Amino acid sequence: MIKDNSRVVLRKSRRTLQNGTVYKMMIPRLKIGKRFASIPIIQGGMSVGISLSGLASAVANAGGVGVIGSAGIGMLEKDYLRNFKEANQRVLRREIRKTREQTKGIIGVNVLAALSDADDLIEAALEEEVDVIFIGAGLPLHPPKNLHKNVLRKYPTAIFPIVSSAKAARLIFKYWDMHYQHVPDGIVVEGPLAGGHLGFREEALENPENKLEVILPEVVAEIRIYEEKYQTEIPVVAAGGIFTGEDIAKFMQLGAKGVQMATRFVGTYECDADDHFKEAYLDCEQKDIVIIKSPVGLPGRAIKNPFLEDVSLGKRRPLKCTWQCLKTCNYRKAAYCINEALTNAKLGNLAEGFAFAGANAYRVKSILSVKELIKALLCEYTVAAMKVFPLP
Repeated sequence: MIKDNSRVVLRKSRRTLQNGTVYKMMIPRLKIGKRFASIPIIQGGMSVGISLSGLASAVANAGGVGVIGSAGIGMLEKDYLRNFKEANQRVLRREIRKTREQTKGIIGVNVLAALSDADDLIEAALEEEVDVIFIGAGLPLHPPKNLHKNVLRKYPTAIFPIVSSAKAARLIFKYWDMHYQHVPDGIVVEGPLAGGHLGFREEALENPENKLEVILPEVVAEIRIYEEKYQTEIPVVAAGGIFTGEDIAKFMQLGAKGVQMATRFVGTYECDADDHFKEAYLDCEQKDIVIIKSPVGLPGRAIKNPFLEDVSLGKRRPLKCTWQCLKTCNYRKAAYCINEALTNAKLGNLAEGFAFAGANAYRVKSILSVKELIKALLCEYTVAAMKVFPLP
């Protein structure tokens, strides 16, 4: 809920702005390639099927960046078992087009580099001319044919890798600069409090040196070198555990040009997940947010439930796999199919799946519209920013 004092501050700020005396309280825009989002909030791309056209279009219409999660996006197609790659591309294109029909705002696609069909999904997103592609779960050091320099110049799509360290950012930008005389249009820095698969070893998650507050300024320093070389703004976006407008202000003061938030958007009417999935967020407590070992080979953060408890006890789930959707998944040794488990969760069948969630998921206590959520975040941001830039 929006507190009364937040509403008062926002009204006061608006009157002052209309009088032309103060403008530094306005939240800055976020550069996405050649476009600008009026609100520097990127809705994290949540797979499997959690953020599709419904959520992405609502966020884009509110002035942020709406993102479709592409991993396993075709799981509910009738021919998925026979031709999962084609099914994924077909549904991704369909969701992009549905989103475009509902908004003129900025939309993007999240692609996991670890997917066996990552190249195909990137190509589909480029051909559909989405505004931005976010590439996580792997470093795009060797861009495939659909990401080389000439192709990138052909399409208006911006590329934002997702990293968890300054070292990773350095490797990507150095490689692209050396081999393509071109660098990514921006970068997302994801800290250890994020949901889903994490870019840290499990033992490193509690290391103070890996806090977002620490790694963000390090990445900003790395990227500044390439901003100067290419004479362009390369926005650094903070992600992982960002929950309030005060958090947004905090990380923007540390050098971020925007933030990526996923967990908060699960608690919206427009989120494309089943209501039972959302209820898992509403009902969980802090102790229910756990780190799991994913078949992908990475640690992940999820909400504890009977399915995960069975897995932790070594109760092997029935598993069949007619393809390898993730390059790093050893399905012969896996206790369950993560794609199937996440699809079940998206559909509300949490007895046969589980919900990925950020470290602050237990703080989601009500369902709002995307418009209401954005308004609350901006009010909180205004209050926090006034502490740094007080009104005269």
